[in-house]
This record gives sequence, C-alpha cells and structure tokens, in this order.
Amino acid sequence: MSFSSDDKRPVKILFQDEARFGRINEPVKCWAPKGLRPIVNKQFIREYIYVYATVCPMSGEVFSLILPVCNTEAMSLFIDELSAYYKDFRVIVFMDKAGWHTSNELVIAENVRKLHLPPYSPELNPAEHLWEHIRENYFRNQMSDSLDNLEIKLMNVLNEVEADNETIKKLTNFKWLYFYN
Repeated sequence: MSFSSDDKRPVKILFQDEARFGRINEPVKCWAPKGLRPIVNKQFIREYIYVYATVCPMSGEVFSLILPVCNTEAMSLFIDELSAYYKDFRVIVFMDKAGWHTSNELVIAENVRKLHLPPYSPELNPAEHLWEHIRENYFRNQMSDSLDNLEIKLMNVLNEVEADNETIKKLTNFKWLYFYN
C-alpha cells in the first residue's frame, strides 16, 4: 500500500477524526455579571449528525463533511471527497482504529494512504483538538431547535474554522510532530 515511485505529486500529511453533534446539550459554568444568574435551557433529544474532518498541522488546513451517519459507507464517501479535494497530492491520513476505519469494505482512493494511530490514544490525534475548539467556542450552553438548524450552524462554524489557519496550527501542531516544527 505505497505510492508509486514515479508519482511526483507532493505529499500532504493529515490527521482524521469524526465527531457527533446533537440536540442533547449539557449546561456548563459560564461568566455572568455579579447579581445576574444566567439561564441556560437544557434539552434531551436524541438526534445527531456527524462531522468527518482532517486537519493539517503544518498548514492549518481543515477539510470536513457533515454526514447523517457514522459508518464504513460514510467514511468511504469522505475519503473519496478528500481524494478529489487533494487530487494534486499524495495524501497520508493518520486515523484511529474505529471499526469503519479498519473495515475491509472501506474504499480507499488511489492517492490516499491510511495509517493508524495506536489504540486508546486520542491525545496523539491533533484532530481531536478541533472538536474541543468548536464545542467550547461555538456550542457552549446552546441548543438547537431542529437537526436542520444544527446542521446550518455547523456549516457556518466549519466555514469559519476552515478559514482560520493560524488558530488550527496553534491547536494541532504538537511538539512531537518534529518534522513540522
């Protein structure tokens, strides 16, 4: 599963992960002026959508898709779209060993190679910090009245995050990625 030696395209190294966003929210502490008690609504509705994303710690690039499910077929679709987006590159994607990442039915494009991170080590995946950033800065103490509205908000947030390469580099360019520092 290596690239052809006569393939002269540059290499793009990405880290991939997926996250579930839903209509269940968990109120957390927040700042309010003295004497004012903030009111945060809580809802418990089991409706979800999933964001598949890659980050490039070196450039701060983010590529993402919002999909309705998290399975091998959706992952194959994500890889296909990623391949088309980076068609001028040979792409190495680091990912965890979720069942849909290791399935024999996963379709991997010609210009994409996958490498797995060690099991039970989310701290090694820079893409994990993308979800933390999005949840803390855009979804804290908020709820959506519909899955469609949640998807619209996620699209807007992802567009904003994808445009902010410097923040993504600060979040994901770990010291152990010595070849990037």
